[in-house]
Amino acid sequence: MAWLAESSEPAPQNPVDSLEQIVSANEWPFERIGEDEIAFGVAGTHAQYQLWFGWHAASRALEFRCAFDLGVPDRRYSEICEVLARVNQQLWIGHFEVNPKDAQVAFRHTTLAGPGLSQPNLESLVEVALSACDRCYPAFMLLLWGGKKPEEAVAAAMLETVGEA
Repeated sequence: MAWLAESSEPAPQNPVDSLEQIVSANEWPFERIGEDEIAFGVAGTHAQYQLWFGWHAASRALEFRCAFDLGVPDRRYSEICEVLARVNQQLWIGHFEVNPKDAQVAFRHTTLAGPGLSQPNLESLVEVALSACDRCYPAFMLLLWGGKKPEEAVAAAMLETVGEA
């Protein structure tokens, strides 16, 4: 089948180099973890976010995560999963997940290489992740510390406002 054949296009350049330039320009503390990974921290509206990008050259894909610690107790794991499911329905790119081992919630997305991995588009990916985390963080907090049920937490946090007061 022709569509499974090896591409004759040149391999895309490692986007982690461009990400390092973006991170340095913003003066965010970072760690370059080998040639294909970078991790850095960014202060968001509600929390400190840890971003990680990994370039998978063989599949021409860039994976990224934007994580924050919430301290999800084991007894609340099923409820946080319900909030994640409700929040994920409203996202147009990426998704949230929770790791039960470390109680860390993360926004995650993988994008395939191509013209979409230009420096301006990489900046947009960072902005999308930070925006999603800032928008959804209150839903997680309302569930865990505000005494709200999953549907109430999401409804209150994801309320769309119109106009200005």
